[in-house]
Amino acid sequence: MILRRLRAVPGILVLCAAALAPAPAAAGLFDDEVARKQIAEQQKRVDELRGQTESMAARLARVEEEAKSQPVLALVSEIEKLREEIRSLRGQIEVLGNNVDGVAKRQRDMYVDLDLRLRRFEQPGASVAPTPAPGAAAAGDAAKTAAAAPVSVEENEAYERAQGQRRIGNYQGAITAFQAFIAKYPKSTLAPRAQYWIGDSYFNLRDFRNAIASQQKLVAAYPDSASVPDALLNLASSQLESGDSAAARKTMDGLIARYPSSEAAEKAKRRVANLR
Repeated sequence: MILRRLRAVPGILVLCAAALAPAPAAAGLFDDEVARKQIAEQQKRVDELRGQTESMAARLARVEEEAKSQPVLALVSEIEKLREEIRSLRGQIEVLGNNVDGVAKRQRDMYVDLDLRLRRFEQPGASVAPTPAPGAAAAGDAAKTAAAAPVSVEENEAYERAQGQRRIGNYQGAITAFQAFIAKYPKSTLAPRAQYWIGDSYFNLRDFRNAIASQQKLVAAYPDSASVPDALLNLASSQLESGDSAAARKTMDGLIARYPSSEAAEKAKRRVANLR
């Protein structure tokens, strides 16, 4: 009877290992630094629990080796203790999993909010113009935006298909789809946003070199777009992640100076303060 129970213990470890498997990465919002840190902390805790489980597995192996020399009752007590610890760890993992899911949901909601906000600003007749330099005229920006053609049904469907890939965490698929969208609809009012999400998808893949290049391309190709402030903030985030804090600070200083009333500038101000 005791030996059969011992043989059943590895099965418990398999279940525990399955529970410890990391959840798929959620679509992290570049400007939601708090959410990203929360997910990182939760993942760290999961890794610690995995280490504890591996330690228990080693203990079980030792128990099995000692089975030939120790009293049966002592072995049963040790096994029950290990099982209780495993149950406790599984409960903690479930709680952590729920926490990660909650943070991921908030990030997805924020992504949707950002996309809707950008979409509203990119529509004909709307513009987010930078603060003009002394003596410079800002006239003409709204006129250029208003002259843009409205989004067709085909454009919108193609854009949403690309967004669908990003929302499920298929960032490489999203990059390919958004690039195809821009190639087919280069003059679309959705093109700047498509370029933005290309950079953001590279950021989520931790390909910061391409994330930087993508957002720089947006700023150069669509200088009057409402997506520029968010692109600059994502650019600064990529520079920080790649270890170039000096470039990141310069980018954020430029964002704050050029778009002082934007939401991205407010976030940049907080980040600059943290860099001091």
